[in-house]
Amino acid sequence: MLQPEKPVADKPRPRFSFSGWGPLLGLILLCILATLLNPSFLSLDNIFNVLTRTAFIGIIAVGMTFVIISGGIDLSVGSMAALIAGSMILVMNALEPRLGAGTLTVLVGMLLALALGALFGVLHGLTITKGRIEPFIVTLGTLGIFRAVLTYLSQGGAITLEQNLSDHYSPVYYGAFLGVPIPIWVFLAVALLGGLVLNRTRFGRYVQAIGSNEGVARYAAIQVDNIKILTYVAVGICVAVATILYVPRLGSATPSTGLLWELETIAAVIIGGTSLKGGSGRITGTVIGAILLSTIGNVLNLTSIISVYLNAAVQGIVIIIVAFLQRGRR
Repeated sequence: MLQPEKPVADKPRPRFSFSGWGPLLGLILLCILATLLNPSFLSLDNIFNVLTRTAFIGIIAVGMTFVIISGGIDLSVGSMAALIAGSMILVMNALEPRLGAGTLTVLVGMLLALALGALFGVLHGLTITKGRIEPFIVTLGTLGIFRAVLTYLSQGGAITLEQNLSDHYSPVYYGAFLGVPIPIWVFLAVALLGGLVLNRTRFGRYVQAIGSNEGVARYAAIQVDNIKILTYVAVGICVAVATILYVPRLGSATPSTGLLWELETIAAVIIGGTSLKGGSGRITGTVIGAILLSTIGNVLNLTSIISVYLNAAVQGIVIIIVAFLQRGRR
C-alpha cells in the first residue's frame, strides 16, 4: 500500500540583511560614484591615503565594537586621544636630554600611551560597574575632563615634539612596509585580532551574551562586571595605539586634537551593523563602516558636490539613517 507523501516544508528564503551586506554594498556604490565623478579616486596613492586616514578611527572603532556589543558606550575617545598625545610628547621631550632622540625615548612614549589607555579604560569600567552609573554619563564627564586637562597642560596652545625626536618618530606614520603604509598594517592587525577575540574566544561570547541579556548572563555565572571593565580597557588600548600612530603625523597635540573622533568611531561601528542595543556586531562590518566614512570625506575633497565643512553633518545624517533602519533590532 502506497504511503502518502509527506509534505515538504518550504525552505526559508534568504533575505537581504542590511547589517550584513548593507555597509559593503554602500561602500561599493560610493566607490563607483566617486570614480565617475573623479577618475583619480581609484589611483593607488588615493586609496592608500583613504586607508591611512581610516586607520586612526578604524583602530578605535574595533575596541568600541566590544563596548557597544556589551551594551555600553564611550564618548571620551577623542578627548582621551588628545590627552594621551599631549602626555606622550611632554614625557618624550623631558627624556630626550637624558636618553637621546632615539628609539628608547620613542618606546618609552609608546609604553606610556598604552599604560594611560589601559588606565583610563579601567577607571571607566570601575566607575560604570561598581558605581552603577550609566556609561553615557561617565564618558560624557571624562570627555570634558580629558580635554580640559590637555588644555591646561598646553596652556591653550600646542605641545610640540622636539625636532630630533620628530624626525626619528616620523617613520611610524610616514614609513611603509612592502609598499603599504605602516598605519594600514597596524589597522589590519588590530582588526584581525579583534575579529579573532570576538568570534573565537570565550571572552567574545561573554561580551555578546551580556549585551543580549545581562540578567541571563549573570544567572549563567558570567562575571559581568569584569567583562565590562575589560571592554573599556580594550577601547582604551585601541585609543592609545591610534594615538601612537597619530602623533608623528603632526608632531604636536592641541586642544582640538581628536575632535569629533567619538562621532566618527561610533558611526563606523553602527554603520558596520553593530546593534545600538547591544548583543550583536561584527568587526568586519566595523572595518567597512570606518572605510565608508573616510571615503565620504575623500569624495567631498575630490569633488564639489557639497562643502567639505559639512563632512560631520553627513556623518550625523548617516548615523540617524542607520539607527532608523535598526529599529526594533536586538
